[in-house]
Formats: sequence, C-alpha cells, structure tokens
Amino acid sequence: MKAKVGNFVELELKNETLQGTLMPSKNKKTILKLKSGYNISIDDKSIVSEKLIKQSSEKSLSKIKQNKNLPEILILHTGGTIASSVDYETGAVSSNFSPEALLSKYPELSKLCNIKSKMIFNELSENLNLKHYNILAKEILKEIGNIKGIVITHGTDTMVYTSAALSFALENLDKPVILVGSQRSSDRPSSDSFLNLYCAINFILKTNFNDVAICMHSSIDDNMCYILPSTKTKKLHSSRRDAFRPINSEPIAEVSKDNVKMLKYYEKNIEGRLKLKLFNENLKIGILTVHPNLNNSEISCFKSFDGLVIQTTGIGHVPEKSIDEIKKLKMPKAIVTQSIFGNVNLDIYSTGRKLKPYVIGDKLDLTLETAYIKLAWLLSNYPKQVNEMFGRNLRGEINDRLTPAMFI
Repeated sequence: MKAKVGNFVELELKNETLQGTLMPSKNKKTILKLKSGYNISIDDKSIVSEKLIKQSSEKSLSKIKQNKNLPEILILHTGGTIASSVDYETGAVSSNFSPEALLSKYPELSKLCNIKSKMIFNELSENLNLKHYNILAKEILKEIGNIKGIVITHGTDTMVYTSAALSFALENLDKPVILVGSQRSSDRPSSDSFLNLYCAINFILKTNFNDVAICMHSSIDDNMCYILPSTKTKKLHSSRRDAFRPINSEPIAEVSKDNVKMLKYYEKNIEGRLKLKLFNENLKIGILTVHPNLNNSEISCFKSFDGLVIQTTGIGHVPEKSIDEIKKLKMPKAIVTQSIFGNVNLDIYSTGRKLKPYVIGDKLDLTLETAYIKLAWLLSNYPKQVNEMFGRNLRGEINDRLTPAMFI
C-alpha cells in the first residue's frame, strides 16, 4: 500500500470496490476500517488499484506519565474489532498500540495500573491458526516474569479457540492471562471494549487467579462483566454485547469497575515452572457436522487428515449407514454433541453402541471448540496417547457431573 495508515481510501479489488480507513497491519495484509466501524482484512495481492480520498491529519499523542508504583499489566494486541479505532474528526488512527495511545483513549486505566503494550499481530480472528497460538504462547512466556498479569485483545469470532489453545499450551501457568474482545467497534458509542478491558484488569489486580480466562459483558447493559472459563465458553450470539456464556459450567467471577465477586471456588495446582507445549503447525484437523441425508463422500474427504471432530446429533448419533465409512478413517476421531449443553452418551441407543469402538469422547461434555483444540494439542505433544488422554480432564474442560445451574 502506498497510502499511509489513517488515510481514507478507495480500494478496487477484483470483484468489488471498498472505501475505508487504513489501519495498522502486517504480513502483506491490508486492514481497512469500513464506514460501519468494522475491520476487514484484505490480501495485498487482491488489490487492483488504490485511490486516496482523504488524507489523515497528524495527531500527536502527549506523553502520559504512568505511576511506576502501580502493578504492571501487559496488553498484547492481536487484532479484531477491539484493537484499533479512528478519530473521525481528524481521520487519524488514534490507536497505534502504544501505552500512550491506549491511555489517551482510556485514561481511567492509568489509575489502576502501569500499562505495557505490544502488538503481536494485527489479524482478524477468523484468519488465526495453530501458528498464531504458538506465537502468542511464546510471547507470554517471554514477558510474564515480573508483571502482574496479561490481557490479550482478540477478535470475538474465534476467541474461545484461542483461550482453549493457550490453556493447553501454557503448562503450569502461575499468572492470569485474560482475553478480551469487543462486539461493537471501539470508536462507537455502544462499544463494549472499554468495560471489557477495564474489568479484565480490575479482576487481575484484585484476585489471585492464575489461569487463562475470558472477560466479556454479562448483560446488554454496560455495567458488569463475567470472567469466563477458558475451555468451557462459547459465543452464542453474533452481535449482542453479552454473547459469551459458560457451557456446562458457571462464570468464575462477576466484575464491575468497583467490585469483583467470585462466583465459584477456584483452585489450580501448579507443578513446576511454566513451560510451553506448543502445536504442530502442519496438522490437519477436520470438523464433520452430522445432518440428515449425510453422504459418505462428506466423510471420506477427511481421509488424509490427522484428526477429526464429529459433531453428532443428540447424545452421540450418526446415521447407521455412515458408521462403516467413519470406521475406515484411521486417524483419531473425537465426538461432541451438536446440542450446546449436555454430554455424549453412546450407551443409550444402538447406533451409539455401534459407533463407540471407533471414536473417542464418549461421556464427555466438551464444546466443539475445545475438542478441536484438545485433539490438535494431543496430536502435537502426545501422538501415541491421544485415545487415552482425550478423556482426561487436563485444563478444566471436562465435568464429572452436570448440575442444573450449568444450563443457560
């Protein structure tokens, strides 16, 4: 791109023309903030031409003096709706991922802590893969030494995959790592970005929590957030501010600007120092969704994959005619239920009993996202023990029993 970050441009692509403000980006990608307030990622190779419509006014950020006596919080930026915003009066990008930019937008944070800020990558969350999880885990290990905790800004669409990935990759984590996102663009009046970020920091400062979690709105009102378990959470609405909910679990805490209320007993056993158990970035893990009229060719197309997660109907059902085709696949095959809540049970009906010898995941209450990540992590680190270890509760992803309070 010839135009500078902050300029309002028109980009002609092969199939469409887009207008928006250029945002910070890396890796031969262009991030464009559309008039709607949402960001779009564009491969530079697909841009036919560019036209400058309005040049950005320079906006200097005053040096904000931080209180070195306050605890230090590191904010790692990865992209998504929360990561950057535009000053619509000047056309300038007001978030350059520095502490000064962050504190100029959210000056209240300077009263809580000493901010350290770094952009790891600026990528829409639907573009993330196993490589990005490794990059994040390595950065956390590098930075976590003397700080109080880490907040990761992340796109909401795949945030639960990343939270699960970090939970598995960061073994013996002894400090908090909290992911936050924003359902509404951070430069819109209805944005949820500030409260999510503020509450995540407030939770870190006022508790001894030492694990990975998610912090998002607890209701559509702008006054409270939930701290949600990293391996038991799902995005249940495409746009509501309270889209994230615990699945077969309960929120860890309820946090406001003034108060932190723990909602469940939390204790984590740590055995040794923090170490990384990363992902094999070359793995191919598939997801098969069972549906009426399922064709065997939909199953066989995964034959070259390293692993497969099967979303069954009910408590573990697939069409009886599909069982032989599933049997032919020689990789580990994990099953979850398409029902959001509840667990798999292959002992109830005949089709489940016929399927049982060829899959893993029976009796478990894993979410699809966590099952996918866990399978990839086990194949990366314990390839010969996948079938046995998949049923173990390694990061709080499995419940021994479900209670009524764990539903909705």
